[in-house]
Amino acid sequence: MTTSVFASALRDDFQRLHPRLQRRFDVGSGRDQGCIGTGVMNRVWRGAAFTAPFLHLGTLRHILFPETGTSIPFTIENYAYPDSYGRPTVTFVRTFQVRPHLRRRFDATMVYVPQRDVIVDYLGSTQHLAVDLDVSVDSAGGLRIRSGPQIFRSGLRCPAALTGDAEVREWWDERAERFRIQVTVTNRRLGPLFGYYGSFTTTYVPCGTPVPAAVRPLRENPTT
Repeated sequence: MTTSVFASALRDDFQRLHPRLQRRFDVGSGRDQGCIGTGVMNRVWRGAAFTAPFLHLGTLRHILFPETGTSIPFTIENYAYPDSYGRPTVTFVRTFQVRPHLRRRFDATMVYVPQRDVIVDYLGSTQHLAVDLDVSVDSAGGLRIRSGPQIFRSGLRCPAALTGDAEVREWWDERAERFRIQVTVTNRRLGPLFGYYGSFTTTYVPCGTPVPAAVRPLRENPTT
């Protein structure tokens, strides 16, 4: 049986996750091939006006986007599969219906690298940026993810002044019976850049189901 990306990284702490999060982040281990979340982001926001051109560039690679709003329909598609390098991989494809006729995507694929005991997050549709992730479990059984060093596909390290430091919190709301998520991206000099928060419910895709081509990256990055 294959161990999921998050179970590999968290080890014994994986059992400290709320049972709902254990199933959600255990796709690919034998029960589920994927997890599809559907919900609403209460708010999608961005930083000061000067951040808009930077965020607009992100739309070219399905990373960030400049639109903001409230009550934005949202989906997240997590599928597990081995990539072309044989690495266990899980997709994080987030789609935001920011306008009635405009959708924005925020694509990432995550790979566990046993040699360094770390999850690497490959951002965008061509995986041009690789980001080390620090993952942990909070006292309430929620998952916390913090971004670390960022490496371009060329192997060069991205200067800290140009990076966005991300923090993701996801937890199960017992009263509402929904997953809740909060994402914040900040720059050490410029301050808050982008973020969103909201909630969603999930359905699961059984093992053996083909992974849709639409959630896979156009190009894979061998950098680990």
